[in-house]
Amino acid sequence: MDWYTTTRLSDDVTLITERRIQPYFRCNIWHVRGRDRDMLVDSGMGLVSLREAVPLVTEKSCLAVASHSHYDHIGGHHEFAERLAHPAEAAILACPDRRATLAADFATDEIFEGAPPPGWAAAEYAVRAAPVTRTIDDGDIVDLGDRRFEVLHLPGHSPGGIGLWERETGVLFTGDTLYDGPLGEGLPGEDRAAWRRSMERLSALPARVVHGGHFPSHDGARHRELLRDWLARDDARA
Repeated sequence: MDWYTTTRLSDDVTLITERRIQPYFRCNIWHVRGRDRDMLVDSGMGLVSLREAVPLVTEKSCLAVASHSHYDHIGGHHEFAERLAHPAEAAILACPDRRATLAADFATDEIFEGAPPPGWAAAEYAVRAAPVTRTIDDGDIVDLGDRRFEVLHLPGHSPGGIGLWERETGVLFTGDTLYDGPLGEGLPGEDRAAWRRSMERLSALPARVVHGGHFPSHDGARHRELLRDWLARDDARA
């Protein structure tokens, strides 16, 4: 079925999206080509098999990285043999109950723009277990052979939220820590003080292009504008 769309961007990055889910709830699934192996950053809700519907993700060995463990980001992780996440998210991937993944609150009939896939029932939806095969923490490297991404621990939205930073190209993946749209704030597990520290850390990076967990990618200038705006709003809350 035509569940996924794929859009190849620059830097050998391809955006995969679940086209029938509303933009606010539609996770960006990022595929990055590498010489020795590929990388998948997040995997959507898992309602339709990624490996069966998107041949791109089966071209070579693929590291499935979780930016964090909310249901809309880890639903397809069980399909991949190598699964990476921060230690603070590992327990949820191993036992992803509906409350811990936020599926109980947000995986409803209202998230769809078109018809859900056959067999969908909101009350029965749950992420399949996908135990982490390798934990990754701040400063670790995800090595694709010709591309090396530094892991940034970016707590705030979730305790083990991470970003991935390719210093050589200025490519930055930010998960749900920051993207160009309404952020999911005030959710269970949020730590506002930690989120501010993560935003301040992102402000120091000379990012050229930023791929977030939702909504369109943006350039470095827009990235810095979004950071300034968020920090200013946070100052006003104090």
